[in-house]
Amino acid sequence: MDSLPDPQAPGLAEMLRGRGHAVLPQLLSPADCAAIRGLYPQAGCFRSRVVMARHGFGRGEYQYFSYPLPDIVQRLRSTLYPQLVEVANRWNEAMGLAIRYPAGHAAFLARCHAAGQTRPTPLLLQYGEGDYNCLHQDLYGEHVFPLQVAILLSRPGEDFAGGELVLTEQRPRMQSRATVVPLAQGDAVVFAVNQRPVAGSRGCYRVTMRHGVSDIRAGQRHTLGIIFHDAV
Repeated sequence: MDSLPDPQAPGLAEMLRGRGHAVLPQLLSPADCAAIRGLYPQAGCFRSRVVMARHGFGRGEYQYFSYPLPDIVQRLRSTLYPQLVEVANRWNEAMGLAIRYPAGHAAFLARCHAAGQTRPTPLLLQYGEGDYNCLHQDLYGEHVFPLQVAILLSRPGEDFAGGELVLTEQRPRMQSRATVVPLAQGDAVVFAVNQRPVAGSRGCYRVTMRHGVSDIRAGQRHTLGIIFHDAV
């Protein structure tokens, strides 16, 4: 994780505006991916574990990291946020929302914590054969940063088969549209948490986004989720 693409560069900004998501290739090395995967059995790193089937979320499980976050997770969170905040503010302006986000992540977290959103939200997900994740949104409270990041830690075709990331968008008075985002190990995808602006003939309108993971056909899949707002 030596450097990150600049989301103000036309290609990435255009992908986020046009599709609601953008891939950052090889954000993490295979060694970084293995190190993060290796944290999953270490209960002391996490504040809670969720078995999806118990809540109707799908099949599989995930764990939320506790504070203090592991160094690499903290660096990802604090480094990605300032590179995405201008996009987030432009989106809110386009959607007619008054909320603006501070330049630094610490200032945004202070806003969350003052509102009672104090629980960390970065998470590590683990899927086995037959597991999947239903379409959902990661909101967690009143204060929501409109972009989040998922990083694939496993090797498609070697560690697992199936398990594609699926994004859907619901435009007003239209049927839902689904997009499958192919990822390699270490690739990150930035995508909309809740809504994004889309240009129409009468100005911008809001499109509601959801995300999930299709059935794992074989093997085991791990993903790191970086969510920038904390939870109630």
